This record gives sequence, structure tokens and C-alpha cells, in this order.
Amino acid sequence: QVQLVESGGGLVQPGGSLRLSCVASGSGFSRNAFTWYRQAPGKQRELVAGITSRGSTNYADSVRGRFTISRDNAKNTVYLQMNSLKFEDTAVYYCKSSTGSWGQGAQVTVSS
Repeated sequence: QVQLVESGGGLVQPGGSLRLSCVASGSGFSRNAFTWYRQAPGKQRELVAGITSRGSTNYADSVRGRFTISRDNAKNTVYLQMNSLKFEDTAVYYCKSSTGSWGQGAQVTVSS
């Protein structure tokens, strides 16, 4: 079973950048697709970005052009590069694999 561990969250000012990492354990990383979700206080969890096993990507309209999802199969890691961060990007960010596994979440807080 795939286990996922996110890291890279933190506090950043508006306009700043952060990079989240999601490290997967277990076999078959390169065959899996991965998706980043986020959940803000009092809101439903929403899809942020996804990447297929072949590297095709998709983004929520709210982050397109600011966030970039990528993967490094040699490191069993999926990344979410977040630029031009806004107050409304504040949330807990979760990594999910196509096997159904979820990470524990990483807090991202955008505040001045």
C-alpha cells in the first residue's frame, strides 16, 4: 500500500512562494497518478492540481498560471510549486495517489 508524506508547508506573505513535496513509499510510483487537494477552514476539500503517470497535468482555475505540479519518479516524489500566493490559498494541502492513499496534510498560511 502506498503511503504519502507531505512537507514544505509554512507561513508566507502574499506574493510569496512555497514548494510542497509528497514522498510516496511502496512500489509502483511511476504507474500512479497523483493529485493535490486543499481544504480551507469551513470549506470543502477541493482539487488543486493533478498529474498522470505520463506527466499530463490539470489545474483548478483558481491556481492555473500560479501553481505547477510535477513529479520525479526517481525520487518517488510529487511537487507542487506555488507562486504568487494569495490570502485565499491558505489551507491544508493534501496529496492523494490514484491508489486511494492520502497524506496527512501540510498547512499553508498566507498572511501579512
